[in-house]
Amino acid sequence: MTPLPLLLAASAPHPLAGTAADWLWLLPVLPLLGFVLNGALTLIAAFRAGPADPFAAPHAPAGGHDAHAPGDGSHPRARHRFASATSVLGAGVLVAAFGLALAIFLAMLSAGELSAPFVQRYFSWIPVGDLQIDFAFQLDQLSMVMVLVITGVGALIHVFSIGYMREDPGYPRYFAYLNLFVAFMLVLVLGASYPVLFIGWEGVGLCSYLLIGFWYDDQKNADAGKKAFIVNRIGDFGFLIAMFLLWANLHALDFVGVQASCTALAVGGPLVTAICLFFFLGCAGKSAQIPLYIWLPDAMIGPTPVSALIHAATMVTAGVYLIARSGFLFSMAPLAGLTVAAVGATTALFAATIGLKQWDIKKVLAYSTISQLGFMFIAVGVGAYAAGVFHLVTHAFFKGLLFLGAGSVLYALHEAYHHTGSRDDVHDMRNMGGLRAYMPVTFVLMWIATLAIAGIPLFAGFFSKDEILGAVLERAHHSELANVPWLGISGYTLLHVIYVMGLVTALFTAVYMTRLMLYTFHGPNRTGDAERKHLHEAPWVMTGPLVVLGVLSAIGGWVNLPERFGALGPVGAFDRWLEPVTGAATAAPGAPRPFTPGAEWTLIAVAVGVALLGMIIAFARLKPAAVVSPALTPAPTGFARLLAHTYYVDEIYDRLVVRPVVDGSRWVLWTVIDKGLIDGLFVNGAALFARALGWIGSKLQTGQVGEYAWALALGALAVLGAITFR
Repeated sequence: MTPLPLLLAASAPHPLAGTAADWLWLLPVLPLLGFVLNGALTLIAAFRAGPADPFAAPHAPAGGHDAHAPGDGSHPRARHRFASATSVLGAGVLVAAFGLALAIFLAMLSAGELSAPFVQRYFSWIPVGDLQIDFAFQLDQLSMVMVLVITGVGALIHVFSIGYMREDPGYPRYFAYLNLFVAFMLVLVLGASYPVLFIGWEGVGLCSYLLIGFWYDDQKNADAGKKAFIVNRIGDFGFLIAMFLLWANLHALDFVGVQASCTALAVGGPLVTAICLFFFLGCAGKSAQIPLYIWLPDAMIGPTPVSALIHAATMVTAGVYLIARSGFLFSMAPLAGLTVAAVGATTALFAATIGLKQWDIKKVLAYSTISQLGFMFIAVGVGAYAAGVFHLVTHAFFKGLLFLGAGSVLYALHEAYHHTGSRDDVHDMRNMGGLRAYMPVTFVLMWIATLAIAGIPLFAGFFSKDEILGAVLERAHHSELANVPWLGISGYTLLHVIYVMGLVTALFTAVYMTRLMLYTFHGPNRTGDAERKHLHEAPWVMTGPLVVLGVLSAIGGWVNLPERFGALGPVGAFDRWLEPVTGAATAAPGAPRPFTPGAEWTLIAVAVGVALLGMIIAFARLKPAAVVSPALTPAPTGFARLLAHTYYVDEIYDRLVVRPVVDGSRWVLWTVIDKGLIDGLFVNGAALFARALGWIGSKLQTGQVGEYAWALALGALAVLGAITFR
């Protein structure tokens, strides 16, 4: 039985018809249901009935969790009265969605080779003349990978949140936002057309605003949420322009239709290049690439599980997914592809240098995320779409583990400071140190994630990052991409520069991640004598998801083993899985040829050597025992100061963009238009005009009957005179 009656039958039944894939629509509906139910619990808990007699004397509010002050060591903390129901609903809908995703994945495996996507059309959404857009979902190999990552890693983060947020007074509201975010992200990756994808695209932007500014009573949190929302709107303008250009020239916006009709565009022509560049502008905003990356570091001020969900596994990878989904367009625009790769390489290196001098543990991971996203854009920019998506998957594993591991550390420090009333910054690594003795499980798991992101064999990040670097060098020697000029630079030269930038980025990645681990878990403990006895491992509901992500970070890369590591398992399984989606775009004229075995081993040795060198440098130069408290740390000087202040990019934006806009708005919009024109001329001017008429009328009305008679007589004489002398 088909679960939705509005499903339109295809002319020939798809191999997935009649399987679990028929319930595709339920994937976003489940977290949406969680949003509705948790939102209802939020409203019910916030409802306070007024007195039956409104004139009665006010009475003190009843006790409860809202009556307690924030946890500062002087007041008890109590759980929300709907905490148990929220935990079951909030995490349960994600676990159910992941179970359904697994069932659909098994159905796809059983169906054999699928050359065409499975499209479910539910209703006509925008029927306007020639513009006929259906609300439809598309299931293929690429969307299936994204669904598994979103629901799988998302479910783990939801479970982790049960422990991390358990005493927050906004507990149901938090899970409502988190559920809604996942629902929109699933719409994004399942949408069968750019407009449907755009619904999810805008939805995750809205939810990021809600989640980053979750603790909105703090001005910094509210500002960070607004910053993320505004910067993403700038990028979304590019997305809209790209859709307008597609419709105006191809009269199609669904993926199948655009792919079929894009052959009418000239390869390398200005139109297809413009479309791809406008799409990339949207990707730069959503996936935090230069110059629109500035929102992501500030977003770390939100709850740590939010950082793990938004900035490791879902939202920030949306741009990479969009380019991979639009590979048939980007393969026709080599100039746009080189632009994507160049911006990605620049962002990766730029963010990695900043990560070297950050003390906030989450800020280090934030700039690491920006850097790793740069790697993904390098891959999709050079046409290695499968490699980019592969790194997206492994990054979700090890970066999700790093964020949640950092969350466990912050949770432990918060608990310790709660008992002692300390006001030290729990995010500052200078207040940590020696935590491996108190949190051994988190210590081991975060080292696994660090080895994975550094690119140490045989961890997950090694295989995906090595594939990206190899793909860049392949295209520098064996593809038409090398012959395309970019801003006066040959593609051959640019690709080699990108490869070197990737190696330097990998070196810095190993350095700053080893630095994070040394200052957090090694050396003497700097938490404080009173706080030290309260340090302990996080509860199982938080540690369990870390263990799962630790296993995936260790062996998750084995799903796409290169031929030289075939003894570990099947070779290139992930690439073959994505071949029906990415193959047509990758197989453009002049597609690269693989390296010889000797050259491949050389590239592997170079990549591993760079990662090991970075870790050796960190161990040799960084001394955890020499670290002192933030108050005693001398201010950085020279280039270190520039890195510590993130190149003063925010200050530059504030001086060149924010202040001129604010000052111009204050002078033009408020002083001139609002205050001067509207208030002064229209409102106050109208009042002055009415007052003047009233004054004139008051002078004409004296109340003297004799004066009225003389005026009447003079008026009559004037009329008679005008008639007589005409």
